[in-house]
Amino acid sequence: MIDGLPTMQHPLLDKLSEVFDSLVSGATAFVVPAAAVVLLLIVWRLLRRRRKIESPLRADLKVEVAALEDRGPPEGPPVFEFYNLPVRLAAVVLAPVGVGRELPPDDQLAPLLDALIPGLDKVAALHRPLIRRWPNQVSARGFAHLFFNHARLPGVGGKGTVWSSVAGVVKIGEQPVMAGLVLRAAAPNSLGQTVIDAEHQWLGCLRVKWS
Repeated sequence: MIDGLPTMQHPLLDKLSEVFDSLVSGATAFVVPAAAVVLLLIVWRLLRRRRKIESPLRADLKVEVAALEDRGPPEGPPVFEFYNLPVRLAAVVLAPVGVGRELPPDDQLAPLLDALIPGLDKVAALHRPLIRRWPNQVSARGFAHLFFNHARLPGVGGKGTVWSSVAGVVKIGEQPVMAGLVLRAAAPNSLGQTVIDAEHQWLGCLRVKWS
């Protein structure tokens, strides 16, 4: 009895009640597995992203300077100069800046090198340096510190030896890229390590000569 009225019994009402109960139980049976699947997808994507954006400290960043070609600059043109001193481009380290950024494939690195220093792609073709890709970086100073530590020069930062290096940020279009260069001169010098804080400073210390 509902609100003082007798409860009505009807086969159609009984059938509708059965259908409603089955729908409720079916929805419950569907929602729980679906929620579990969604949760598993979220966890999988987070783990995949964590593997993709690997911490620079866990990646293999070492550049063994002692294993690089121990020869002075080849005869040009082009002639590559570091503060007017001819040098060999022995190694290049490149890293994208920011999460989700990527470097172009190897066969498209020439425009990136040319944007760093006009003609550097031709220098690389002649000098055949070691080229390494590093994980995504955040700051120019942080990258330079990491680069100098993992591409360790002999002596005190290379001073008094034939080795020197330079590291900093450059923009390829609107996208910043970190770059580190290991250089080898014909004779010992006092150039050592140089940090590039602004893009225009690359041309203040490096240049490509064609005559």
